[in-house]
Amino acid sequence: MNLTQVANQIAGDLLNIQAVIFRPDEPFTWASGIKSPIYCDNRLTLTAPEVRTHVEEGLAQLIREYYPECEVLMGTSTAGIAHAAIVGHIMNLPMGYVRASAKDHGRQNQIEGRLVPGQKVVVVEDLISTGGSVLDVVNVLREAGAQVLGIASIFTYNMKKSEERLGQANVVNHSLTHFDAMVEAAAEKGYIRREDVTRLIAFRNNPSDESWIGA
Repeated sequence: MNLTQVANQIAGDLLNIQAVIFRPDEPFTWASGIKSPIYCDNRLTLTAPEVRTHVEEGLAQLIREYYPECEVLMGTSTAGIAHAAIVGHIMNLPMGYVRASAKDHGRQNQIEGRLVPGQKVVVVEDLISTGGSVLDVVNVLREAGAQVLGIASIFTYNMKKSEERLGQANVVNHSLTHFDAMVEAAAEKGYIRREDVTRLIAFRNNPSDESWIGA
């Protein structure tokens, strides 16, 4: 299965287990205050074995294709940890994870697991929205001497803000599936009306502009 087929499969999987829910007429409110027509909880993939298998095998395929030199996987805390562990097992690679902040006891680690300066690392993340949190992880790893090859994630919103942030930080992200594929799958499966597609793309293009809500 090529990665375009994988993107469509994962989009359908996430919709089927309600890891992704579209509600354009009753928007969700993100922690940032942004009104969103979509809610994504990829943690639900962990409790759906068939979908989990598709996700982990897909991430392994993605990493082999885009980051063949990878030596270590590092999960984001907390959502990326399980995925990094499972994919690390599939690929026979060491893994660890990066805490949101350093521990206040013991060795006060922020990076858990062995990381040797100069090692080539791929960050495993479940979701890319604005890109801020995953870049914090990249910066911690770089400060520890890692050579960060890029990010492997399950889903990205394809937001301009995240693309700009990642570009400025010289970080590459490859996701199993993305917002546009998810919208198309949702329309095909009847989760949303075909006429809602334009509104959803308007949200993706500029989340701070709420004119899509009443469109």
